[in-house]
Amino acid sequence: MSRSFSAPRTGSHDLPVSPALDAFMGTGWAKSPLPTDLRAPSIDATPARRARLAARFPGERLIIPAGALAVRSNDTDHRFRPHTGYAWLTGLTGEDQAGHVLVLEPDGDERHEAVLYLRPRSPRTGQEFYRDRRYGEFWVGRRPDLAEAARLTGIRCAHLDAWEKLLTGPQPPVWVLGGVDPSVDELLRSRRPFPLGRSAPAGLEAVLSELRLVKDPWETGQLQQAVDATTAGFEDVVRSLPQALRHPRGERWIEGVFDLRARLEGNGPGYSTIAAAGAHACVLHWIRNDGPLAPDQLLLLDAGVETDSLYTADITRTLPLSGRFSPVQRTVYELVLAAQDAGIAALRPGARFRDFHMAAMRVIAEGLHEWGVLRMPADEALDADNGFYRRYTLCSSGHMLGMDVHDCAQARAETYLDGCLEAGQVLTVEPGLYLQPDDETLPRSLRGIGVRIEDDLVITADGARLMSSALPRTADGIEEWMAALLETGT
Repeated sequence: MSRSFSAPRTGSHDLPVSPALDAFMGTGWAKSPLPTDLRAPSIDATPARRARLAARFPGERLIIPAGALAVRSNDTDHRFRPHTGYAWLTGLTGEDQAGHVLVLEPDGDERHEAVLYLRPRSPRTGQEFYRDRRYGEFWVGRRPDLAEAARLTGIRCAHLDAWEKLLTGPQPPVWVLGGVDPSVDELLRSRRPFPLGRSAPAGLEAVLSELRLVKDPWETGQLQQAVDATTAGFEDVVRSLPQALRHPRGERWIEGVFDLRARLEGNGPGYSTIAAAGAHACVLHWIRNDGPLAPDQLLLLDAGVETDSLYTADITRTLPLSGRFSPVQRTVYELVLAAQDAGIAALRPGARFRDFHMAAMRVIAEGLHEWGVLRMPADEALDADNGFYRRYTLCSSGHMLGMDVHDCAQARAETYLDGCLEAGQVLTVEPGLYLQPDDETLPRSLRGIGVRIEDDLVITADGARLMSSALPRTADGIEEWMAALLETGT
C-alpha cells in the first residue's frame, strides 16, 4: 500500500483547477524557513527516554506510530493528538504529527538508532500544498521540512514514504505499538512473516507506561502549569455562575467557560469537561452537559487543562450553586472531604498504591454506617466478599496522572496497581459519593446528591505535595472563595 502524495484529498465541492492555474500556483514563492533556534521543549530529555526504552529490547526493532486522523463527519476530521508514547519519545506534540512513525532501529545488540519517518513540508510544486484538505499547507498550516524536523528533535528524519522499505529483506525481531495507526497495522500484516520481538518480559505498550510512572522535574513542572491554569479556569467558572444560572443549558455555559481557559492557556481540556448539576453529578462521567442549573443544587465540576506539552491536570470541586451548602449537602460534602484527607495522609514512598484508596473507603463505609445507610459495620462492608459500600461510591479513589489523564494505564499490575509508590509519581486522590436519585435504600433527603473532591499530588521523599492547594477544599473555604469571587468579580 502506497503512502505517496500523488492523490491529494480534495473535497467533493472543490472547483476544478485549470492547467494554467496549476502552473501559476507553482511559481513565485519566497523561502520561509523556520527559526534556526526552534527546538522541542523536551529535547534534552528525549534521548535518555529513548535509550531507556531501547535497553529493554536489545537487538529488536521498535515501531511507535503517532496515530492517524479520524473522520468526524464526511470530509472533516477530529482534532488530532499524537499518541502519548510517541510524544514522550520525540517531544513532538502538535496536530501536524498525524501519520508519522518513530522507529528505534537496532544497531548491534546494545544500541538503537532513532529514525523519525514523517510527512515533510508541502513543496510548492504539485498540488498538495493548495489542494489537499488534510495535509496541504494552505489548509492546515506549515510543517517542518526534514532538516527542520531533525533540528527540532535531535532525531534523524526521513520521508514517510521511505519507512516501508524497512520491511523488505532480512528482518530483526519487531515490536510495534499496535492499534494506534490502522495503516501501520495493515502494512505490517501484509509484509509478514517477520520475527516478532520476544526479549522483554512485557510488551512495548506496557514498558512505555512503566517508564513514565516516575516524572522528572521538568514533567512535574509541566503538570504544575496545568494545575495552575486549571485553578484559573475554576475561578472563571465561579465568576460566570450568575449568567450560567440564567441559561437553560447552564451546564454547557460552565463547560464553555472552562474550555475557553483551557484553549487560552494550553492545548485544550485534557479530557471532556464534566459539568454536572444536581442528580447529574451521580453519573460518574457525565459529559452531555445539557442541563440547567438551580440555586438549590450542587455543581460537580471535573476538569483539567492540558498544556501544549500534553501534560494534564485533573481536578474536581463540588460547589453549592447558591454559594452556600445546605445542611444535608454539607453533611455529604464533609464525609467525602474526610475520606480524601485520609487518602492523602496515606501517600508516601513505599506505601502500596491501593493503600490510599482503602483509607478513603474506610471513612466512607464508617460514615454510611453512622448514617444508617449501611446496615452492617464498616469492617464487614469493606470485606472483599461483601463491598456493599460500593453501591454509593463505586469507582477507585485515584489514578496516576501525566500526559494521559489516566496515565500509565497499560503498566503491569505488579508495577502500578499492586505496586508501591515512589517519589516523583503524580496521582489524583478523588473519593466521591454518588447517591442516586432513584435509590430506595437512601432516605429521600440524600437522593440525587453527588459529591467528588479531587486533587493532584506529587509523591515526595517523605510524603506528598498538594499541587492543587490554591483551590480550597473545606466547605467553609469553598463558601468564602465563591463569595469573594462573586462579590468582586475578580
